Amino acid sequence: MSTYTTTEQDILAAAEVYRKAMVAADGEALNSITSDDLSYGHSDADIQTKAQFVDSITSGESVFVTLQLDCLHIQVLGNLAILRHHFVANTNDGGIPRSVNLHILWVWQQNKSHWQLLARQAVKIPV
Repeated sequence: MSTYTTTEQDILAAAEVYRKAMVAADGEALNSITSDDLSYGHSDADIQTKAQFVDSITSGESVFVTLQLDCLHIQVLGNLAILRHHFVANTNDGGIPRSVNLHILWVWQQNKSHWQLLARQAVKIPV
């Protein structure tokens, strides 16, 4: 039995669409699941717009071989939601295999009938 509300389950379902789209480099799904106002922050302080983010995935600049998202906390505030999660991935950027282990803060916004990623900030986990 789930401990998540229906709204929280909808947000987690949107996060799963994101996860699958990242691994598949599915630009259509990434465009659908992200807001036109997306602010996408990386752990190295790089900030991307929606267009830059989607292009980095669909062009092969960033290649996700595997991606796991473990929800740590979700808080719904009207048509906004804050989701914190653990982001574990295997990448192959530029032909160089790498492991990624981050904490992520997401802000999701309900847009019409579905949730879209509005903002994301990654932070490195201290060793």
